Amino acid sequence: MFGTDGAGWASTSEEVGRLTAGSLSELLRGFRTRAGLTQAALATKAGLSEQAISVLERGTRQRPRIGTVQALTVALDLTAGEAEEFLAVARGKSRTVRVPTAAPVSPAPAVTDALPVPWQLPPAVPDFTGRAAQIEAVQAALRDPARIRTGAVGLVAVTGMGGIGKTALAVQAAHKLTGSYPDGQLYLNLRGYGPGRPMTTEDALRQLLRSLGLDVQLIPDDLEEAAAMLRSQLAGRRVLVLLDNATDVRQVTPLLPASPGSAAIITSRGSMAALAGARQIRLDALSETESVELLSGVIGQARVAAEPDAVERLASFSGRLPLAVRLIGGRLAARPSWPIQHLVDLLRDAERRLDNLGSDETGVRASIASSVEFLSTSDRPLDREAAQALPLLSVPDGSDLLTIVAAHLLNVPLRRADAILERLVDLNLLESVAPDRYRLHDLIRAYARELADETLTPAERDAGLDRVLRFYIAAAWACQRLTHPKSPRLSLATVQAEPLPPFKDMGSALRWFDDEQRNLLDRVAQAAGTSIAGTAVFPELALAMFGNLEPRRRWVEMRELGRGVVELAERLKLPMTAAWLQHDSAIPEVENGALEAAVPHLFKALEMFRQEADILGEARCCSSLTYVLGHLGRIDEALEFGNQSLRLSQEIGDITLEGVAYTAVGGLYDRLGDYERADQAFAQGVALAQKYGDQRSVFKRYVNAGFSHVLVGRYGDAVESVQRAVLLAEQAHDDVGLNESHHTLALAYAGQGRFDTGEYHAREALQFSRRIKNRLREGRILLELAKINAATSDRSAATANATAAAGVLAGLSPIHETQAEELLAHLARDEPYTYALTNHSI
Repeated sequence: MFGTDGAGWASTSEEVGRLTAGSLSELLRGFRTRAGLTQAALATKAGLSEQAISVLERGTRQRPRIGTVQALTVALDLTAGEAEEFLAVARGKSRTVRVPTAAPVSPAPAVTDALPVPWQLPPAVPDFTGRAAQIEAVQAALRDPARIRTGAVGLVAVTGMGGIGKTALAVQAAHKLTGSYPDGQLYLNLRGYGPGRPMTTEDALRQLLRSLGLDVQLIPDDLEEAAAMLRSQLAGRRVLVLLDNATDVRQVTPLLPASPGSAAIITSRGSMAALAGARQIRLDALSETESVELLSGVIGQARVAAEPDAVERLASFSGRLPLAVRLIGGRLAARPSWPIQHLVDLLRDAERRLDNLGSDETGVRASIASSVEFLSTSDRPLDREAAQALPLLSVPDGSDLLTIVAAHLLNVPLRRADAILERLVDLNLLESVAPDRYRLHDLIRAYARELADETLTPAERDAGLDRVLRFYIAAAWACQRLTHPKSPRLSLATVQAEPLPPFKDMGSALRWFDDEQRNLLDRVAQAAGTSIAGTAVFPELALAMFGNLEPRRRWVEMRELGRGVVELAERLKLPMTAAWLQHDSAIPEVENGALEAAVPHLFKALEMFRQEADILGEARCCSSLTYVLGHLGRIDEALEFGNQSLRLSQEIGDITLEGVAYTAVGGLYDRLGDYERADQAFAQGVALAQKYGDQRSVFKRYVNAGFSHVLVGRYGDAVESVQRAVLLAEQAHDDVGLNESHHTLALAYAGQGRFDTGEYHAREALQFSRRIKNRLREGRILLELAKINAATSDRSAATANATAAAGVLAGLSPIHETQAEELLAHLARDEPYTYALTNHSI
């Protein structure tokens, strides 16, 4: 960006800049002024608020987050040296810096990558009590400089019985260590001891890699390969990983970092003694003093001081377990008129305690039992209803429970469900983790499930779970009506439920399912072992979820929900549902590149639709086969199916499908060199969408036609088609569409040797890819920029962009990552470079 002679920097007080002793505010202001940006402009470019820029420049905030520093580094186009300087000052490392005050004259800067920084730690418990020695031990183990010098990874294992406070201590310690791990913190509940089935190591790896920005469809299925990918992603970074509620050493070993800069804290009820190199910390019960201190924090010092003997007895009956103390304190806080001795009397009764209170799980069980008994014997109807609800609330697997899900589970109105859940929160029988989202502690869930076994029949438990799954089906159909309003699958919807989530638009519907996805899949797996298995719930849920899974590209989940549902639908005599599920089973194969594997699925679906004389389904299978066979090089066969799809869609008057078929056929004619017929097909596809005002389809067909033209060298025609798409995307404020359009234009101009214009469109596309946070698209555009730079002999920029591309694409797209590495090797040999399109340019 700047010359090696320091051009653009002041060297004396009389020149354009000056030396200063490490002021972050001055350094940021100088970089911004040099870039010619206002605070508002810099905020927009960096994706931050204008207030955030203002407080940094005023010096109100001296230690911004690492993600903020990275965003500003990219937005200000800092060189590597400047970025290092800026980061050092932001971390509070005082050093003499040069503050720029004049705009430098330099070539266009290379685009750099900003790695995603996860900040996933749960909130620390505000009234955390005691455990000072254990907190110090964790910090000492993970801040030991000798460990980094010897190349050892920092590992701490926190073990103890359920309810002893392992998670609270680990989270507390992790928050104190955030400054030592500036590249982020990962948190994962492995559910080793519930709720539901323990998380598999494969699922845990997938979730960790997704948290680091990787596309789930590119994560290997093989455990060892996925573990290696995680280690690669953490290499060279200082990240703290908190693995909570682990089953055993075997479960966590593949999840551990290998780089000495990173560390992990593991909590488990079981022994972690076999975890090599880990600092072992075993938690015992709180001391009596700590128990009283914790209780005082919950109910108030004055109340504790008024009944010191009763408080001592209460601490003893609680087993001095943090969970039990909080439960007891919560009941007392909710009943300020209760004498503490009254609760002591309740706990003294062995029948009320269900077991002897002590330092093991029986203490927690007795504490929970007294809470539930208090509710069930209360004069308030809501209290009794909350006690009755607790067993059924424990039935569904999953990490948490939404209010609306609880309403369907309990079969009560939404407002009543909210009141029940909040009453349970009051007594610390339920945790509110977010608005309308609740969680049962694993020990409370275990006790509640004992109650469920005693008070509910298997049919009642299964009926509750069935209501939950039917709610998910109805919500999924509501989502599909927004994402695919003309989908033929919608006619097969049979399940209805009220209330449903208040989806305002397609985006809100997709985000709701993003948050609820894991719970949904856990409950589907749970239902497979109940009387619900073998019912129509499973195939209809898989079909309804198409509207969420397809837009989000969740191919792993689509395959998971699709297992066995085609055969089940056939057994239940649901032939149309079976046929669509058979067709959709090809989608994960196609999207993961297994085109050959997809072909039998599509031919089978085609046969099923023909047996039912369903012309629409037959036409859709023909258009899908047109696409798949065309990409396999079976052009004649693909063209035959394309023409069939056209004929059938015209026969039934489905203009959406007809337009899709015309676009697919146009691409085939382009490849055959019959450009006149290709243009006719593309034009007809666009005209159909225009006739019925489907602007989204008009846009997509212009882009598809343009890209098809690029692949066969029709660059001028490609530009003309895509420029029309740009106008539509701008009118719709569609950042995804603008990203795709500018990327295609970059290819079209670069392909004809107009590299300056191609670079302009590539940089426009890059901005949109970062705005929509599409890492894969960002990496591919960085690669395109590098190729353009190399073609114009700007090897410095080409190397920088290719390096950035390789970093972004690592683990996301092996094909494009390899292309970036091959380009870097070519540049290193200092050989002439000739620009060329690839089969995977977009």
